[in-house]
Amino acid sequence: MEIAPRIEVDEKIRFGKPVIKGTRVPVDLILGKLAGGMTYEEVISEYDLTKEDILAVLDYAAKHLADEEVRAVG
Repeated sequence: MEIAPRIEVDEKIRFGKPVIKGTRVPVDLILGKLAGGMTYEEVISEYDLTKEDILAVLDYAAKHLADEEVRAVG
């Protein structure tokens, strides 16, 4: 089931974690690689993705975090 453009979940693929559509590449893996310093080009080459796939991962993460509520406890 597509949950965002180019992002899908299927309980039979990666235990239902969000992946890039048509692949078994989890969204969180790509985010981690980018956060660890890999360039778009390195990620694209290593995981056989497109720039649009990378941008879809970033868009999905940004929208997901935008809905998150954080409460200060003090």
